[in-house]
Amino acid sequence: MTARAMAEADIQREVVRFLRAVLPGGAIVHHSPNETGAGTHAARKRQAMLSGMGVYPGFADLVVLAGGQVLFLEVKTPTGRLSPAQAAFRDAVLEQGFGWALVRSIDDAHVALFEHGIRTRLAGRS
Repeated sequence: MTARAMAEADIQREVVRFLRAVLPGGAIVHHSPNETGAGTHAARKRQAMLSGMGVYPGFADLVVLAGGQVLFLEVKTPTGRLSPAQAAFRDAVLEQGFGWALVRSIDDAHVALFEHGIRTRLAGRS
């Protein structure tokens, strides 16, 4: 795993902990593993198998189901960029009326919840 991927994984773990702490009971936070890595024959074989099972290219890192809302969150490092597949997924999700946000920090995740009308347990804040 590269240092950049490691940093992205660290950000994602922080965001997941935050979401689980602030979302109301019954909310679901789900990580969708959609990449197995590239390079080795075994990794390419595993990716092909997952694609056949319905893994969608560019699918967001996290899905939040809360208060009747669906919000897809793509986690990136401060300098990370969306791949073409991730941008296409974002566009498809938004076209269908679902929420999508790029998050680089806990603060971004909190703003995304607020902007998409998802209530939290934080006192005095949505």
